[in-house]
Amino acid sequence: MSRRPAPESHPTPVLIATTEELVPVCERLRQEPFVTVDTEFMRERTYWPELCVVQLGGAADTIVLDAMAPGLDLAPLGALLADESVVKVFHACRQDIEIFLLKFGRTPAPVFDTQVAAMVAGFGDQASYDSLVRALAGAAIDKAHRFSDWSARPLSAAQVAYAAADVTHLRQVYVALVDRLEREGRLDWVREEMTALMDPAGYVTEPERAWERLRPRTGNRRFLGVLRAIAAWREREAQRVNIPRGRLLRDESLLEVAATAPADAAGLARVRGVTEGFAKGKSGASLLAAIEEAKGLPEEALPEAPRERSGPAASPALVALLKVLLAAKAEEHDVAPKLLAGSDDLERLASEAPEDLPALHGWRRTVFGEDALALREGRLALGVDGRRVRLIRQG
Repeated sequence: MSRRPAPESHPTPVLIATTEELVPVCERLRQEPFVTVDTEFMRERTYWPELCVVQLGGAADTIVLDAMAPGLDLAPLGALLADESVVKVFHACRQDIEIFLLKFGRTPAPVFDTQVAAMVAGFGDQASYDSLVRALAGAAIDKAHRFSDWSARPLSAAQVAYAAADVTHLRQVYVALVDRLEREGRLDWVREEMTALMDPAGYVTEPERAWERLRPRTGNRRFLGVLRAIAAWREREAQRVNIPRGRLLRDESLLEVAATAPADAAGLARVRGVTEGFAKGKSGASLLAAIEEAKGLPEEALPEAPRERSGPAASPALVALLKVLLAAKAEEHDVAPKLLAGSDDLERLASEAPEDLPALHGWRRTVFGEDALALREGRLALGVDGRRVRLIRQG
């Protein structure tokens, strides 16, 4: 990944709010090897994130873009984010990428997430931006405006300064991380992670699959059919009126509606968390229609119950050994354990070692997966050498 040494002093932040100002900025930034990017948005009251501010950092530019300015055309920004000759550097970028996918119909590319890179570089699980700035840029972040109302106008000078700091120090963090990862031969590990982050499929919630996130603990397919229908209804209705899904109907209420499958407004209003006004209104009527339609589904159209893991249950002792191995390998390679494998991954490794497990692919397999399989199959034992865990190869 290309980079340029960070400047000793940061460019003065410039607040822009017109297309005429944005065009030359984006043209300049498209000539650079990388640009740092951040956003400020509001989501507490809406289903869709409301983009308020976009920050851009270049070698000679620190831009705070008022994304809510009347008449502003964001197309030049979209072209910059799509320019594959320019690396877009973020910190903890999933929400930023989701916003840009909604705005422009594609994810920025290529991207570099300094939080993921820091996990690869040994800074622990989910290293904060503040901690990386302290460690790699020798600066401190003023957190006073972290919870600002970014939709309020005009933006204050303090808000502009706070927003700018998110992309100025990020340039130094990026350069330091890339230098470190290059020395350690780990840039390819980060590239693997970035490929997944740029996949649009990871940011799309299909309404018909929304029920799965509720993880119902039942094999009753009729209940699951109603739950699937009303979870899809909630997703679409929340999108239509642009409010958070939980504000429309909480998860607990949704599960009770699926269990009772009310036939009329009076029955719906008896569900805890459902008001009489909601039950008798337009949303309540459309929810009852979705329930009625789900009740009429033939057996073969109902969803299957969540599958239990096949094969024998995982041995708690083997899971414990895998946890020790994970900690030892993470310590050996100075990488965050969470990035190698989670608790569920270890459970699956102990019971079935499925091929779709991330720990058994790419750089994770090299660092941890191969030895995890060897331990599971009796080809590897664990011992203690002084104060460190030692791997003992068998045969």
